Amino acid sequence: MSTGRNTARFRFGAMSRRAALTGAALAAMGALAACGNEGGGQAAQGDMAKGAPEGAKVTVVEYASVTCGHCALWQETTWPEFKAKYVDTNKVRFIFREFPTPPADVAAAGFLLARCAGEDRYFQVVEEIMASQREWQQGVSPATTLSRIATSVGLSEDEYRACVTDQDALAALEGRIQAGRAEGVTGTPTFFVNGNRVPDSSMEGLSAAVDAELAK
Repeated sequence: MSTGRNTARFRFGAMSRRAALTGAALAAMGALAACGNEGGGQAAQGDMAKGAPEGAKVTVVEYASVTCGHCALWQETTWPEFKAKYVDTNKVRFIFREFPTPPADVAAAGFLLARCAGEDRYFQVVEEIMASQREWQQGVSPATTLSRIATSVGLSEDEYRACVTDQDALAALEGRIQAGRAEGVTGTPTFFVNGNRVPDSSMEGLSAAVDAELAK
């Protein structure tokens, strides 16, 4: 067991050292920046989406982190109803965008793992990591959680290590982070409906914004 924990610590440490190009962007997210209402509605490279196809009348964008407690709560309490009402019915195109929050190395590793799992299992992995936040509060190492999830989606230890230290993937993640910051995103979860920021992320708040766009 001790060897596994040491390996996990090495994995995240190695990722952090080798991902210096990403570290500055991740650290900077702790500082507040001016918020804007523009952006968030156009397709972007690396988008992961569900529901209606690109070009849908209504596009909802969520910026979230797998290490964000509020994101996990929204995923558990609001997403099922929102998904049933708008996504499963193809009324909206739902786009999920990665915006890592502390601990940044864990969040980055989680997102890289989700992408390595494949597009068909991306959301499954993201949701499983968010749900596993309860384990971390009980003393389970996030590294243990991610390693277990990697195994569950068919990645070997070597494949997982290569996944979370892939420099091209880390550079792409940094690009997505910078794009989010350029749109005024400073925290998670942050929602846009057709490019307009929606401060109320409750089902009622999002429904009001979505229904108004659908009615146009």
